[in-house]
Amino acid sequence: MYKIKKTFHLAYGHRLLNYKGKCENLHGHNGVVEVSLKAAELNGDRMVMDFTELGKKVKLWLDENLDHKVILAKADPLAAVLAKEGQRCYLTDENPTAEVLAGLIFACLTRDLKLPVHKIAFWETPTSMASYKK
Repeated sequence: MYKIKKTFHLAYGHRLLNYKGKCENLHGHNGVVEVSLKAAELNGDRMVMDFTELGKKVKLWLDENLDHKVILAKADPLAAVLAKEGQRCYLTDENPTAEVLAGLIFACLTRDLKLPVHKIAFWETPTSMASYKK
């Protein structure tokens, strides 16, 4: 099995509903997303995928959806307030934890971009990472 990995940076804000701790308050992160792809065979160019092509596709998806957005649970009352003020938010079905965001990115890149994703690692801080893989 061949695997490649590319790293992306993003800035975002979030908060966790019904959570007792610092993350119950709206705050921001400079996150890092590691996208790992896999393939049993190399393509005609002898690659899993061209790094430039991977970079363009994933960066576009991250820019359109998560980068410089406030990421909130759909049930968060703050979402309606921010939308009314013209703030671009990304809403998740559950609290936007690092684990949820890793799973969300995995699902979207696999489903929407048809990428052969092996694993997503989502670094919320330089010392705290959650990952998702199948």
